[in-house]
Amino acid sequence: MKLRISAVVLLALATSAAQARDQINIVGSSTVYPFATVVAEKFGKSTAFKTPKIESTGSGGGLKLFCAGVGVSTPDITNSSRKIKSREVETCGKNGVGDVTEAKIGYDGIVLANSKAVAPMELTRREIFLALAREVPNPSGTESFVANPYTTWKDVNPALPDTKIEVLGPPPTSGTRDAFAELALEGGCKTFPWIKAMKKKDKKMYKSYCHSVREDGHYIEAGENDNLIVQKLTANPSALGVFGFSFLDQNSDKVQGSIIDGVEPTFEAISDGSYPVSRPLYFYIKNAHLDAIPGIREFVAEFMSDKASGADGYLSEKGMIPMSAEERGDLVPQVTLFTPL
Repeated sequence: MKLRISAVVLLALATSAAQARDQINIVGSSTVYPFATVVAEKFGKSTAFKTPKIESTGSGGGLKLFCAGVGVSTPDITNSSRKIKSREVETCGKNGVGDVTEAKIGYDGIVLANSKAVAPMELTRREIFLALAREVPNPSGTESFVANPYTTWKDVNPALPDTKIEVLGPPPTSGTRDAFAELALEGGCKTFPWIKAMKKKDKKMYKSYCHSVREDGHYIEAGENDNLIVQKLTANPSALGVFGFSFLDQNSDKVQGSIIDGVEPTFEAISDGSYPVSRPLYFYIKNAHLDAIPGIREFVAEFMSDKASGADGYLSEKGMIPMSAEERGDLVPQVTLFTPL
């Protein structure tokens, strides 16, 4: 069965399955997790429905669980800090998850942060690529790649600190890792004209060079727990960490975001698009569960409401960057269909 991602929320297919669960089950992105948790807590307190159960599994891990099949033993909703991939769409379809709604909820910036005990870093995306890519352009100037030889930031650029390149970040299953590779690493990779030209000739090879992170100890996979990365940065002032803006916002007394391409990661800079490393946030709804699990429509209506994800909504206080009024206007049909009957 082919998965259909609808721009408008669809009514679920009728189901004769007996109701075996009375609590919404949500998995997915560690970035969306704190936002979904806030909504879930308010939802549980203000309605007759149980507070949804939410697990932080990472975007890739959440979609794997979500696409495993239909039924009360599988998640109803999965959060994601990236769009669903074509291979995940295929997996969903093969497993009978063929009617899914995609809901865009807002934006988040990806920051490269360090401890406030030291000076903030000022980096370009080219410098980030040279510091963290598995292979980099040959320092000799020839149009070829070599295994990344840089061990300190000063090796990358003499104007940068003479400290070891040590970056704590999410694993490959994380949407934050995917977005960081696309926006930061590729953003720096394509500043080399000969590599940019490679994209037209061999897109697969281009992506391999521009998205591959080094595995020699200078990039350390720190799991899906962004709070743990913040703790490690506090303990090690020479290290940098990759996570979403919301965690920077919540821990601004401990860590600070690097200035990237001359722009500081702020709510305003992410909102107006001037901060170069930002991405949209989503969740995906299994439509076949709408009539099997009570409260899904009402939960989504709360999440998509102005009071939650609007310009002055309570999620913006938690660090989520709301969509513009124009974008939210396009979502009115979705929200209307999720209004409790």
